[in-house]
Amino acid sequence: MRLVLIGARGAGKTTVGRLLADRLGLSFVDTDALVEATAGRSIPAIFGEGGEAGFRLYERAVCEGLADATGVIATGGGVVLDPVNVALLRRHARVVWLEAPPEELVSRCAGSDRPALTGLAPEDEVRTVLMARAPLYRAAADHCVWTGCREPEAVAGEVLGWLGHRPSPTLRAELMATNPDRDEAAGVDLALEDGRLLCAVVGHPVGHSRSPALFARLIAAYGLPYAYTRIDVVTVDDAIGLAQRLGIRGLSVTIPHKEAVLRHCDTLSPEAEQIGAVNTVVLCRGRLHGLNTDWLGVRAPLAHLDGQGLRAVVLGAGGAAAAAVYALSDLGMAVTVLARDPARAGALAARFGAASGSLGAFDPAATDVVVQTTPVGMAPDTHSLLEADQIRPGMTVFDLVYTPAETPLLRLARAAGAIVIPGTALFAHQAAAQAEAFFGIRAPVTAVEEALR
Repeated sequence: MRLVLIGARGAGKTTVGRLLADRLGLSFVDTDALVEATAGRSIPAIFGEGGEAGFRLYERAVCEGLADATGVIATGGGVVLDPVNVALLRRHARVVWLEAPPEELVSRCAGSDRPALTGLAPEDEVRTVLMARAPLYRAAADHCVWTGCREPEAVAGEVLGWLGHRPSPTLRAELMATNPDRDEAAGVDLALEDGRLLCAVVGHPVGHSRSPALFARLIAAYGLPYAYTRIDVVTVDDAIGLAQRLGIRGLSVTIPHKEAVLRHCDTLSPEAEQIGAVNTVVLCRGRLHGLNTDWLGVRAPLAHLDGQGLRAVVLGAGGAAAAAVYALSDLGMAVTVLARDPARAGALAARFGAASGSLGAFDPAATDVVVQTTPVGMAPDTHSLLEADQIRPGMTVFDLVYTPAETPLLRLARAAGAIVIPGTALFAHQAAAQAEAFFGIRAPVTAVEEALR
């Protein structure tokens, strides 16, 4: 068995780690102690000679040396700053984030000879560093345990209880009933019985989603103790309730729930808050953290057009459209939102200072970039929102629908001499960012694209 403890300095990783190693009959290692042994000098001396960058080099070497080690591993507070470290430590491991309030961390570390990371007063430094690292701890962990005002024995007991927990057959059956793919559901049921953790894509319908196949390949490639399933529900409330009862780690949220899920989130990333839609939810210690990676999936394939002052049209006014408007605005484009419902298009456009109108207002001569964000083009609605004579040569047409890869709109655009970008481009970039949010691992987009083939 391999159990990794992460968290800020003073969170109790070493003390709790030793207790867990003793109760589990495993060896215990502390990465900071291994760094000192490797360097042949203390951590303050390492910082004094090479600064934090020098220390991180030793830390990476230690993590590489532990890649195949079993036992309980307590890590340094900044180990999560390096995604490579996270990937190395996560392989075939369970990772627990030990969390504590800043004031208690300061009290526990009083008198420590560890070097300061900022020029701030101790409590201000802890708050600043913790704020920056909390999303990294959350992403890198499989489970979060609060250690504030708690005895180490109680914390260790909670970790042991989590390690031994298995969802009841009744609860597993409730989950399996939401997956339209019965063979896939049977495999997930077995995975949960074997103790694997869970992520899921939530939507309605969701049978077309390629997320389960993609994440299955990433999970296998990085040696993660996870399974990935589908939750097809009409209301997102049902999905959230099921996810909380099952202890699901992460949710990929798709049509039509990206806006409705906001009310369930305890925190939102700045991008998700501005976009007003969430496609990624990370559950940690009973709290739901909402993010939006769709906008990255729109921006990345169009990044070469940054700053050219182009005119872009977004077709649709839902959550994906909001992410597209946000991304296009970030690239310096003048954006117009067109939708079947002009009022809804106007409401979305007003949030970003964009123009708006009905679909009938589309003007090819005044459009350089088109981003199609509706489900049109995906079965059963397999037609195009634009006609052939509305697409001109040199126009860039990006259809966010990725099933099928070649939509009716893209076929028309290709025939008209336009530059086409398939929805798989968005899917690959947003999925890579989503995997980092779920697991703390920065999978190369090329690896995600390969997994989609």
